[in-house]
Amino acid sequence: MKNNQSTAAAKQTSSTLSGADILVRALEREGVDTVFAYPGGNSMLFHQALTRSKPIRTILPRHEQGGAFMAGGYARASGKVGVCMATSGPGATNLITGVADAFMDSIPLIAITGQVTRSMIGKTGFQETDVYGMTVPIVKHSYLVMDVNDIPRVVKEAFKIATTGRPGPVWIDVPKDVQAARTRPVWPADVDLPGLVGHAKAGDDALLELLALVEKSARPLLHAGGGVISANAAGELKKFAEATHIPVSTTLMGVGAFPETHPLACKWLGMHGPAYANRAADDCDLLIAVGVRFSDRVTSKVSEFAKRATIVHIETDAAELNKNKVVQLPILSDVKYALRRLNELIRKGGRQRKDFPAWHKKIAAWKRAYPLRYRARPDVIMPQQVVAELSKLTRGDAIISTGVGQHQMWAAQFYDYVRPRTYLSSLGLGAMGFGYPAALGAQVARPGAQVVDIDGDGSFMMNVQELATAAIEKIPAKVIIINNQYLGMVMQWEDRFFASNRGHTYLGDHADRGKMYPDYVTICAGFGVKAEQVSKPADLVPALKRMLAAREPYVLDVLVPETEHVLPMIPAGTSVRETILEPMAGGAARLTGDIPG
Repeated sequence: MKNNQSTAAAKQTSSTLSGADILVRALEREGVDTVFAYPGGNSMLFHQALTRSKPIRTILPRHEQGGAFMAGGYARASGKVGVCMATSGPGATNLITGVADAFMDSIPLIAITGQVTRSMIGKTGFQETDVYGMTVPIVKHSYLVMDVNDIPRVVKEAFKIATTGRPGPVWIDVPKDVQAARTRPVWPADVDLPGLVGHAKAGDDALLELLALVEKSARPLLHAGGGVISANAAGELKKFAEATHIPVSTTLMGVGAFPETHPLACKWLGMHGPAYANRAADDCDLLIAVGVRFSDRVTSKVSEFAKRATIVHIETDAAELNKNKVVQLPILSDVKYALRRLNELIRKGGRQRKDFPAWHKKIAAWKRAYPLRYRARPDVIMPQQVVAELSKLTRGDAIISTGVGQHQMWAAQFYDYVRPRTYLSSLGLGAMGFGYPAALGAQVARPGAQVVDIDGDGSFMMNVQELATAAIEKIPAKVIIINNQYLGMVMQWEDRFFASNRGHTYLGDHADRGKMYPDYVTICAGFGVKAEQVSKPADLVPALKRMLAAREPYVLDVLVPETEHVLPMIPAGTSVRETILEPMAGGAARLTGDIPG
């Protein structure tokens, strides 16, 4: 990156500081209040400096991957930059999954690592890895800092890069001898990065063309993605939807961008989205996509997605326009600006609102015909029931994180989200083990919020050690384990496409299938975390109430049958017309034809 700092605006200190102290001071100057950091030989100088920092709380995860996911959860829940730190070698490589997750989901994050001394770089020394080379594909920018005088500028640049335009992670790798070197730091007031792409602003001509398309449309659909949440544009989105009376769907990353209890809400599109939402996208004649990337999990067979529609795509990242889906009207713009300006143009234009009565009637019929549902049973707790009851008890006002698997989809289907930054999930990368550490990060960012990780037994076990972080740091995030003893989503695909042949998806005790394994209540006791297990429907709601009332970490292990599938389901590479609606025992019904009325 080009260094064009303004010396006139810079402030010079009167005494020397070590590189480690300079980096911590630089973080303080960026408003950082929490760092998730695991020490090691080549990062211990950073930790010594952190002990001298009053504004920064250092949280010790029990695994570097957990720390990276905590930083991601912190950023997702707050909108601020998450910061994680590790030593060189395995410490750095353990951060990579969490950083790749942030890259895929456009989350602002700074990863800081120690490195071997400059004289040892390239000599395969103890705990040396080429962090710069390994991380280039999964970050917006990666730094190897070779001069202590560069640290103030590099940190300033890193935060600017992470938050400018489409958010994302930045990596800073600092050799140990650079951390130890001393200098008088020069703090840049700002940095000039000519190659950094900021936010464009849509021209009125393009926005007026969009409004003209709305006027001509009979069946419009507004489709909102994570870009709306990143831009803090949920309020503008709601105003535009209400001004135009256009139904709203979201991506999974966009869940919460539009209140799901609103009459215009269609929840979310995709492989396991409600059939009525996918049908609306299939039948609309105008699709206004805002802050989305047309992921394969949304479009499935791209040529079939919204093929009847004129598509408008408002997006802050030029690389996403016409990348996955070619559209008729691409608009490069800051999402918040575009929506705000659209609302201004509507207000100034004095247009009479079209209400699209036939279209709304059709969608209402689809909602009645294809609601999200499950079959309750008197003998066992159904996994969907757990989420539905939690939604009722919290009135949609909790922050929900998830692992990856069936429970991730049920958490999106049966919880009604009314605010942005309340559904936190690894959606682009699909990283198991994300849910619990992300919940801890979110709870640190939002200490007054009710934070619940809805997890699977497979996903939770991947970072179970973070129970220690919760207990020692007194982070009162909760966990619900949807425990079916299987890798449920893989098992579902085995049932549908591999004649139910089990390819190592059973997580329990093969010698005693009647015993639940492992015993999570005992595990939690060892960590000093309260836990209980429930298996009877009558016990579910009282247990949920006890969990929510707790002011400390709490784990609720809910035993559920392994036979449940996430439905509806659009098989990969197919279209809405191949939607599976019914359990296998009832036949694989397909969504075909029009709904009468």
